[in-house]
Amino acid sequence: MDSKVLIDGLLMYIGLVVLLTFHEFGHAWMAWRCGDDTARLQGRVSLNPLVHIDLVGTVILPLAMIFLSPSIGRFLVGWAKPVPVNPSNLRNKTMDDILVTLAGPWMNLLLAVVLLGLARVAMAADSPSAVELCGSMARLSLVLCFFNLLPIPPLDGSQVVRALTGMSYETYHNLARYGFLVLILVLQIPFVRGLLSLVTNTSWRIIAGWMGVSP
Repeated sequence: MDSKVLIDGLLMYIGLVVLLTFHEFGHAWMAWRCGDDTARLQGRVSLNPLVHIDLVGTVILPLAMIFLSPSIGRFLVGWAKPVPVNPSNLRNKTMDDILVTLAGPWMNLLLAVVLLGLARVAMAADSPSAVELCGSMARLSLVLCFFNLLPIPPLDGSQVVRALTGMSYETYHNLARYGFLVLILVLQIPFVRGLLSLVTNTSWRIIAGWMGVSP
């Protein structure tokens, strides 16, 4: 494998792990703020990547997409270990449940704004490599934001659907047993990947425009 491809792939993977860590930190922090300290007691209100790693979503799938499937290497997705939440501890069960669920994607959206802000600083410092790195990581953060909103277990979008429809946790967990297989199959559909790319790229251009960063 070409050394540049290897280095770029490793940088992309490290960036993914950092972004997933912030994503799960967002869930855990919001749950704590809403009255549930289950995640905090398990050490999940943390920016330590090791406490959030999921073998399939954080290791196997992303590395396979980067190094084994060059054709989709630019479309990198993944997930971390779900944050435990005890809904009985939430002050406003339905609303807080949704807030906790959406905290992860919101964190990725916020990170995209921060990263493009850093890209603007790098432009002022005349550092093209830093501009490119920050821009790429911002795009990846947006991919994770919108990817996690898909209504497929175990992604956040499915948790929102569960909360809004009043689905029981037992029914949801029964459906979630097949979620990984469904998710992998759905990601093979060109329309789904194309829609995610469209939403991601449009959002990236809008935020980049606010920050004065050239595409």
